[in-house]
Amino acid sequence: MNTIDSVKADQTKPEPIFNQQFIILWATNFFAVASMSSFFLFPLFILSHGGTKADIGILMGAMSLSSVLGRPWVSQVIDRIGRKKSYLLGIMISTIMPVTHIYFKGELSDFYFLLFGARIIHGVGIAFSFTASTTIIADILPKERLNEGLGIFGITAVSGMAFGPAVAEPIIRFFGYNAFFLTASLFGAISWLLQTGLKETYISLSQSSSSVSFWMVLKRKKVFGIAIMALLFGSGMAAQSGFISPYAEHLGIKGVSLFFITYSATAVVVRIFGGRLADRVGEDRIVPWAFIISAMGFLSLLALQNNWYLVLSGLICGTGHAFIFPCLNAIAVRNEPIEIRGKIAGVFTGGMDSGMLCGSILLGYVGEWFGYKPIFLTTSILLVFASLFFLGYLSKIVRASITEPIQA
Repeated sequence: MNTIDSVKADQTKPEPIFNQQFIILWATNFFAVASMSSFFLFPLFILSHGGTKADIGILMGAMSLSSVLGRPWVSQVIDRIGRKKSYLLGIMISTIMPVTHIYFKGELSDFYFLLFGARIIHGVGIAFSFTASTTIIADILPKERLNEGLGIFGITAVSGMAFGPAVAEPIIRFFGYNAFFLTASLFGAISWLLQTGLKETYISLSQSSSSVSFWMVLKRKKVFGIAIMALLFGSGMAAQSGFISPYAEHLGIKGVSLFFITYSATAVVVRIFGGRLADRVGEDRIVPWAFIISAMGFLSLLALQNNWYLVLSGLICGTGHAFIFPCLNAIAVRNEPIEIRGKIAGVFTGGMDSGMLCGSILLGYVGEWFGYKPIFLTTSILLVFASLFFLGYLSKIVRASITEPIQA
């Protein structure tokens, strides 16, 4: 039997992090993220068809819109029908949708609403795959190595985030946008093939998980605080995914993928050598500083002049990201029952999608009104506010939750 119940999941027998399921999930997620992150260069497609900075914000935010609106339902489905089926559904959508973009031709105004709809559907796929993979990894990691395991698993995301744009940029330059969309679809197809080796980690065997709704979970103080932090973190992701590539293009700087490569390489190195740090000293001591570091990285983009500045900014931002994502994820799921982890993962990932949605639209209009540099200044301010919010509101709640875990 592939399923496990909550009693079995609560056993704390130490287990190694690296097992067959971890490795399969790692590889699957790498190509799923590569497919998604290829679209960091999608703003160039928008501009090439006559779009504006505001159009970039709206169309890049459209994917996040569907993820946000659908997250309560998505997280409920993940706890009800199982992690693997939900993951497969998300990967299928993410494989098919990039191909549909081949049929968008002419001026942006000619296909604006159809493109908006395609971005909405694509966002549903991302919501399923991202939330399901986050829940699966929380299910299979030993509790005492949660931060380390999440950090190492997160390497698949940051490396996929570098791989996607690094491959996509020369393909766009030499072969055009149709080849770009086919490549993004190919990455999805590889993840589709790899996920067949995954086993189910949990399917609800009772109605207890269904009786606890997404909104009931969100109302809990710790979970709500994590949602706010994830939203602010997502605003930084919006600046990264939507505005760095057109900003570099605007300045006449080629090789924008250097930022994403450095960002990801730095995050990988930090997680390998610093993966156990948060487990030793506590996430509450790491998170505020990680947000400050990320803010400094975006602030450094104001001085962007050449490729070396892209490398420097990528290094600083990557260091912050290396700690933020696994630490917030660990805080969200630590000591939580397995039957509501899908909903908690939904709150966490939905918070990031909300940040990407709101951030894309907000920053798009900031760029339209004031130019590119105020986009990154605004992002830095939001990330500093996140650090202050954690220190002022969430840190005490996190410490209390370690000794008083939430019950389903």
